[in-house]
Amino acid sequence: RAVAMSVSHSSRLNKLVREQYMRLPQDGKVQVTYVWIDGSGEGVRCKSRTLDKEPKSIEDVPEWNFDGSSTAQAEGSNSDMFLVPVCMFRDPFCLDPNKLVLCEVLKYNRKPAETNLRHTCKKVMDLVQDSHPWFGMEQEYTLLGINGHPYGWPDNGFPGPQGPYYCGVGADKVYGRDIVESHYKACLYAGVKICGTNAEVMPSQWEFQVGPCEGIEMGDHLWMARFILHRVCEDFGVVATLDPKPMTGNWNGAGCHTNYSTEEMRREGGLKHIEAAIEKLSKRHDYHICVYDPRGGRDNSRRLTGHHETSNIFEFSAGVANRGASIRIPRQVGQDGYGYFEDRRPAANCDPYAVTEAIMRTTVLNETGVETKDYADH
Repeated sequence: RAVAMSVSHSSRLNKLVREQYMRLPQDGKVQVTYVWIDGSGEGVRCKSRTLDKEPKSIEDVPEWNFDGSSTAQAEGSNSDMFLVPVCMFRDPFCLDPNKLVLCEVLKYNRKPAETNLRHTCKKVMDLVQDSHPWFGMEQEYTLLGINGHPYGWPDNGFPGPQGPYYCGVGADKVYGRDIVESHYKACLYAGVKICGTNAEVMPSQWEFQVGPCEGIEMGDHLWMARFILHRVCEDFGVVATLDPKPMTGNWNGAGCHTNYSTEEMRREGGLKHIEAAIEKLSKRHDYHICVYDPRGGRDNSRRLTGHHETSNIFEFSAGVANRGASIRIPRQVGQDGYGYFEDRRPAANCDPYAVTEAIMRTTVLNETGVETKDYADH
């Protein structure tokens, strides 16, 4: 009874009936679902349209529009916003030949919407493309019942202390694996560069990893992986939250650890370039904290306490194999003398475009201070 009460009503609809309709032929038509980031900077929205034939590239997908006054992106008196397709994926829900299309949002004057952080990220990534920056982001999230309580937790209490849940196996250790495995398969089908998944330290908390991705591709693939996660959870009737600290108390928060390297870091002797990049990051800690969650660091302040495998938000630190540091150099990288490093500061609800752009501005474009340079005229 408790499990039934914690899932949404729509998830209880007869899915076999739905399958009867999903098997119907489409007569050559293609359903394209446009996906975009809304005015919160965290939520994703979507709507679908019919194209007469299957798009073979992103250029075959036309621009569209939506009502920005209903997504906190425009006034009602001037509400039309442009959807500009930027990245196309296979649709794991409606199947081939249907598509999911990630879009940038432009205002009525064709300028990027306030939460369209991809626009400047793309400019920066174009500037640094000779460095061949690779990223891999580890997206932590927590499953909640429709009542907002962590999925699988006792209705009027708490599970046992953290310890047996990380990478756990067994009905008393992990909750919601069906969702996790469905999301993994859906991402593989879609063409998202998902590279792994595991149960996390807090019960009902999970993680998936996306990468390696080069440049702007990191943000594109992580945002689509998030959309697919929310869409899979919808089918199961539960909620995936990216809140960095969904449960107060002696429970781990949720981050989006960002692994990063340039071509010179990946070559033999690259450790000196890794250390040089970390030195640059150490002098710009405040700037990075401000862009590593959607609220200028306020969300992360609940998570980055210096406890539960985090560094303190007010301090910068780095170390080999140290999960309590701002920056972790993997032990293997320390031994090999080349590879990558992990920035453990980004919050689970960060915008990956903002995170990857900030890292490039600091480590490759050598920006300092809290102000950013406008490269539009260069």
